[in-house]
Amino acid sequence: MKVLPTTCPSCSSQLKVKSLICERCQTEIQGQYELPLLARLSIEDEGFVLEFIKASGSLKEMAKLLGLSYPTVRNRLDEVIERIKFTEKSGKEGKE
Repeated sequence: MKVLPTTCPSCSSQLKVKSLICERCQTEIQGQYELPLLARLSIEDEGFVLEFIKASGSLKEMAKLLGLSYPTVRNRLDEVIERIKFTEKSGKEGKE
């Protein structure tokens, strides 16, 4: 399965969506759209967030699932939260 690229391979800038197409009727929508916030996370961060949701937000369950200590998982979550805040802030600054 191909992974959606989110950064430019030439300059590492954030990519934007330019067009969407309906495979059923071939309707195509063009414009310049931001990727959703979760799609802008790294593959690792996205995977962590998805597992966290599946674990009902339980850090204890995440620690067991990942085979890591509770403090390690807490630190990992804090790092992901900081990257999400940074991504949100970066997206807002680009719109001003």
